[in-house]
Amino acid sequence: VQLQASGGGLVQAGGSLRLSCAASGRTFSSRVMGWFRQAPGKEREFVAAITGSGISTYYADSVKGRFFISRDNAKNTVYLQMNSLKPEDTAVYYCAPRGRDFAAYGGWGQGTLVTVSS
Repeated sequence: VQLQASGGGLVQAGGSLRLSCAASGRTFSSRVMGWFRQAPGKEREFVAAITGSGISTYYADSVKGRFFISRDNAKNTVYLQMNSLKPEDTAVYYCAPRGRDFAAYGGWGQGTLVTVSS
């Protein structure tokens, strides 16, 4: 699976952004998809995940109630709507066909940088 994240940018605290991740491959609709982020000097962390059907979603406590993950299987795309952004949300955001168990995943694509100014 090849992945291309986009939609990042510079936003003021309290603002919103929507990230997109376009995936290749015919098995997209059967895969859990997740968003992850890595802030400068920190390890990559789980942000959100969604099951293949889109029925179930999962969030890190730090983003629960502010971020919302969704997917369009017809477009092989997963989204991350980010609201009420905080400076601590500043990071490079990545998507991957993984949930919380992402530690061993080695196929990271190019992420998209989100910068939240205070």
